[in-house]
Amino acid sequence: MSTPPEIIYTFSHTRSDPRAGKPTEPTRQDIEWLFTVLYDTYGPRNWWPTVHGGAFELVIGAILVQNISWSNVERALINLREADVWSFDAVLDTSDEEMHVLIRPSGYYITKTRKLKEFARFIVENHGGDLGGLFALPMEEMREQLLLVWGIGEETADDIILYGAKKPSFVIDAYTKRLIGRLGWEIEGKSYSAYQQLFHDLLPHDVQLFNEYHALIDYHAARICKKKPSCDKCAFANQCPVGLGVTQP
Repeated sequence: MSTPPEIIYTFSHTRSDPRAGKPTEPTRQDIEWLFTVLYDTYGPRNWWPTVHGGAFELVIGAILVQNISWSNVERALINLREADVWSFDAVLDTSDEEMHVLIRPSGYYITKTRKLKEFARFIVENHGGDLGGLFALPMEEMREQLLLVWGIGEETADDIILYGAKKPSFVIDAYTKRLIGRLGWEIEGKSYSAYQQLFHDLLPHDVQLFNEYHALIDYHAARICKKKPSCDKCAFANQCPVGLGVTQP
């Protein structure tokens, strides 16, 4: 996978006072600072990872990665490829029992088999089996259609929109909420849409920026800002209420 051009935005290198005590909603300066530290620490993530490449694999991976680590998904994708289940028609033609075996590494394989088949049926019946037809829709219309498919929630829909269709819909997940909370910030309402609206309001609507930002949050939270955080290894330690001992994780 080729390396994308470097992010060209000049963002803030400082944040609001992490010792303030009471959680506050992050400002534009805070959200810019968070990206700056993540990007300076880890560099570009070149996300979304694929084994063989292509939009089909990306979308299937976005469904399979629900509630499981990516390494498990890679094994399931390899199984699907080797079994030549590599199109939406092939997904529909494969028995549930065979699909269970192929995607077992991704966990929840019975439920995920149904999700894959429901999505495949949606693409075949509404877009002739071609993701290009879906991706050509205006972003809001595409999102509305995706959310009507059984098993496609907001996070998966936005993964498909951002990484598949390459349109700027910021992805929110448990890692995002955890990091925001530990940094001493609070989002009013705490809903998916409230978190997403914050990023949409405070950042340029740029696909590459949203891509890198989400990937960097996940990379950091999976390795450092875990349920039991490794604050001694964290780039935010001196600017984080948890790292400073002001609050508990």
